[in-house]
Amino acid sequence: MHDRKVAVVTAGAGAGIGAAIVRQLAEDGMTVVVTDAHERRCIESAQKLSTDFGRPFLGLPLDVTNFDAVGQVFDKVVAEYGRIDVLVNNAGWSKIEPVAEMSQETWLKCIEVDLNGTFYCMRHALPHMKARKSGAIVNISSIAAWEMTAEHGAAYASAKAGVMALTRVAAAENGTDGIRVNAIAPGLIYNDFLRRIYPPEFFEGYVQNRSRVGRVGQPEDVAHLVSFLVGERAGYITGEVYGVSGGVLPHA
Repeated sequence: MHDRKVAVVTAGAGAGIGAAIVRQLAEDGMTVVVTDAHERRCIESAQKLSTDFGRPFLGLPLDVTNFDAVGQVFDKVVAEYGRIDVLVNNAGWSKIEPVAEMSQETWLKCIEVDLNGTFYCMRHALPHMKARKSGAIVNISSIAAWEMTAEHGAAYASAKAGVMALTRVAAAENGTDGIRVNAIAPGLIYNDFLRRIYPPEFFEGYVQNRSRVGRVGQPEDVAHLVSFLVGERAGYITGEVYGVSGGVLPHA
């Protein structure tokens, strides 16, 4: 049996929240399996981690919308390490279109990546966790699930609200098996990819007019909370959703 905790992070390569989570959990001493839809980026990320931390890390290409492929990846992880202790569902996709104009393709792809992909990973990870009576899952949702706004798009908001409900039910079902399930709802966590989704006016004046801490969020802000939630100090916390929005949308 592998002597370090093993964490699987989806969309963990490249820049942004996933990469920050991967690095944070590696710093916490875990063996992190980097999964990502971009094969080259995934392998390179794992190789860089291996160089930086002086121990091997595994990179496995994964399309979270492929139920069978997800199962194969989790089987590989268990075959390699004998355990899965942590799952972070970070994979997401969005395209902003008004409901009255939204294509079926946009709606289905957003639900498939953001909600179904989260379910597929949980579905394949949970049996392995239940067998060991131990595990922690963190699902990345969004404040879009709470907001009454046209900024994020209905498909994304709906999928992320579904992730919150999925989190609560899974927490209720698996708590007595030693498994905790929580979610994080980030606000604006900046990376360059967002410029391709949101119009320029979304960012204008954000720090001055919306953020209550005088800056936009950084990927590490989410990674630090993930680190806490999957650790022993959060042992009495499950079924919760934590906002990380710089006070833009506090939620209780």
